[in-house]
Amino acid sequence: MRVVLCAAMGTMLAAGGMQAQEGAKSAPAQPGPVTQAAATTDASYKIGPQDVLRVDVWKETEISRSVPVRPDGKISLPLLNDVQAAGLTAMELANTITEGLKKFINNPQVTVSVAEINSRRVYVTGEVTRPGAYPLLPNMTALQALTSAGGFTQFSNPKKIYVLRNENGKQVKHPFNYKLVLDGKQDDIPLQPGDTIVVP
Repeated sequence: MRVVLCAAMGTMLAAGGMQAQEGAKSAPAQPGPVTQAAATTDASYKIGPQDVLRVDVWKETEISRSVPVRPDGKISLPLLNDVQAAGLTAMELANTITEGLKKFINNPQVTVSVAEINSRRVYVTGEVTRPGAYPLLPNMTALQALTSAGGFTQFSNPKKIYVLRNENGKQVKHPFNYKLVLDGKQDDIPLQPGDTIVVP
């Protein structure tokens, strides 16, 4: 009797495990736009607005902190107030902060790292499956960004796509015909930070 009960319970547990596995398989994770890019270890990376930086000053916990880069390209730190960050590498900014802190601290040792890259983004909007903001990867093109956005909806007009870009303070439209690009009859468009791809 015990053998029969144990066998029955074993069968039920195995069935329950299979159902759980099937349930997990039937509900795959849905990919979506990346809204926050990871940190970078690229020493040549130029800091931009909306990036988040980690500033560490050795033995100075009150000064060490994570700070966002404001739209004007500056960060705020105790003792130094506003410090220009945009356009500098992490090492260059660390040197700038070090020089500024020498007036207040003996031999300051400063380390700056980029915790979040938010300035290097492109945007895909309109008739695509997953509109949103995407990290601008090295050598990324309009075609690659559209692929990241999951392709077009049934209402889209791939022949009338355009890339909006700020050039010398003015917004400029760059036409992008998806089918011509695929056929090799039009060049793909290399993207720049802040570009917006519009799919009508």
